[in-house]
Amino acid sequence: MPATLPQSLGQLRHSPFTPERLQDRRVKDELRENLLDRLRTGMPIFPGIVGYDDTVVPQIVNAVLSRHNFILLGLRGQAKSRILRALTSLLDPALPYVSGCEIRDNPYAPICRRCRDLVAERGEQTPIAWLAPEERYVEKLATPDVTIADLIGDIDPIKAAKKGEELGSELTMHYGLLPRANRGLFAINELPDLAGKIQVGLFNIMQEGDVQIKGYPVRLPLDIALVFSANPEDYTARGKIVTPLKDRIGSEVRTHYPATIEEGITITQQEAWIGRGGLPLTVPRYVREIVEQIAFTAREDKRVDRRSGVSQRLAISCLENVVSNAEQRAVRSGEKTVVPRVADVYAALPAITGKLELEYEGELKGGDAVARELIRTAVARVFDRYFREAKVDPIVQWFDLGGQIKIAENAGAADVLKSLGEIQGLMDRLTPLGVNGKSPVESQVSAAEFLLEGLHAHKRIGRSEERVFKAERQPKRPEPSHSREDLPARTRRPFN
Repeated sequence: MPATLPQSLGQLRHSPFTPERLQDRRVKDELRENLLDRLRTGMPIFPGIVGYDDTVVPQIVNAVLSRHNFILLGLRGQAKSRILRALTSLLDPALPYVSGCEIRDNPYAPICRRCRDLVAERGEQTPIAWLAPEERYVEKLATPDVTIADLIGDIDPIKAAKKGEELGSELTMHYGLLPRANRGLFAINELPDLAGKIQVGLFNIMQEGDVQIKGYPVRLPLDIALVFSANPEDYTARGKIVTPLKDRIGSEVRTHYPATIEEGITITQQEAWIGRGGLPLTVPRYVREIVEQIAFTAREDKRVDRRSGVSQRLAISCLENVVSNAEQRAVRSGEKTVVPRVADVYAALPAITGKLELEYEGELKGGDAVARELIRTAVARVFDRYFREAKVDPIVQWFDLGGQIKIAENAGAADVLKSLGEIQGLMDRLTPLGVNGKSPVESQVSAAEFLLEGLHAHKRIGRSEERVFKAERQPKRPEPSHSREDLPARTRRPFN
C-alpha cells in the first residue's frame, strides 16, 4: 500500500475514511455502489468471462444490487470459481483495519476483545493497516471432513494456558475462516459436499449476521458477503444443500457451457498455454474448430454422461496437447514453424479420455474408441464448413484408381509435401483454408491432411491405423466360376 495512507487512528479520522463511511457502508453496500459506477461508465463487469454477457452476468448484477448472498449452480468447467474470485474487482482499492487483527476489525468499532483493549490503551496512536481487494477474499472447498471449528472457530486451551486466561475468555478464541473473512467475501465451493450439520452452522451468519463460538455467550456481528458454487450432479451423487440454507440464499444463478463454437474458441485461446516462446507457432483456424467441436459433440453424445457434463477444460487441455505434439515433430524434423495437424488431435487422446464420464454403452466400447469417434465426427463437421461446395471428386477418384499415400504422424512437412503433390487436384483445393502454393510448407501439409481426414471422416476414402490413406473399399476380385467339365476327374461327384 502507498505510504501516504493513514497509519494511525488519529490520522485516519482526518482522511476520507470517516467513521460514518466505514460503519454505514457494509461489504454488500460497497459491492453495490462500485457495481453501479461500472454500469454508469460502461466498464466490463467481469473482464475475461466469455459467453455470459446476456445470460449469467445480468443475473449476478441483480443479485449484487439486491445485496443478496447467492449461489452459482452449474456443471464442471463453467467458470464458477473464476466469477466468484472476480467479485473482488468490485471492492474498494484499500480498506483500513486495526493492525495485527485476525478478523480485520473496523478501527472505529472493533468487535474483538483484543482490538477493543488496544484502542482503549493506545487511543489515537492505534496502528492502522490496509487491505487490498484480493486480501478480502477467503475461499473454502467444501469437503465432508470440514468442521464447525474450521468455519466458525474454537477455544484454544494452549492460548488460555499461556496467557493465564479462563477458557470462556474472548482472548482464548481461535477464529475460523468465517470470522477471518470479516469485511470481505467468503466463498464456499461445492457447497453440497459440506455435511448437513455444518451447513446449519451458516444459518446465523446469513440471517442475523453473527456467529457464536463453542457455545459461549460471545457474539461477533460480522460483515460478510457469502457466495457459493455447486454442481447439480452433487445433489444426488454426494450430498445436498439443506432446505433451510437454500431458503436463506438470496439468488440462484445457473451457469452454462459456451453456446457457440466461436465462444468456445475464445475461451480456449484465453486459457490454454500455447505461447511457449520457442519456435514460431501457427495454429490453423480449422484445428481450433476441431478441438472445440470435440467438446460440443461430446456434450450431445448419448454415450457420455450428460449429468456430469463435459468441461471446457477438455478443449483447453486438448489444444495444449495438440500444440505439444506438433512442437515435438517440428523439433525432431528441424522445421522452422510449428503448425499442428489433425494427426496431432488424435495424439491428444489422453487429454480427452480423462475428461469424459461414460454411460454404460460408452464403457462397453471403451474410452479410447469413443474419443476417436468424437474426433472423427468433429473433423467431419468442420470439414463441411469449409468444403461443402468444393469439388473433391477428382481426389476420391485418384484413390479409387489404386492411389495410396502414407502421412506418418512424425513425418517432416517437406517429405510429406512431395507425396501429396502426386494426388490429383489435392493442392488446388486448399483455397477455402487460406492456403496456396506460396504458403509455408508446414501450413500446406496441415491443410492437405485436414482435407484427406475430412474425406475419411465422411467415408469417401479409407485410412489405416498406420495413417495410410487409400480407397474406402478395395474392389473385390471376381471369383472364378467352374463348370463340372472343368473339374479334375477325381473331384467329380455324380449329380443327384
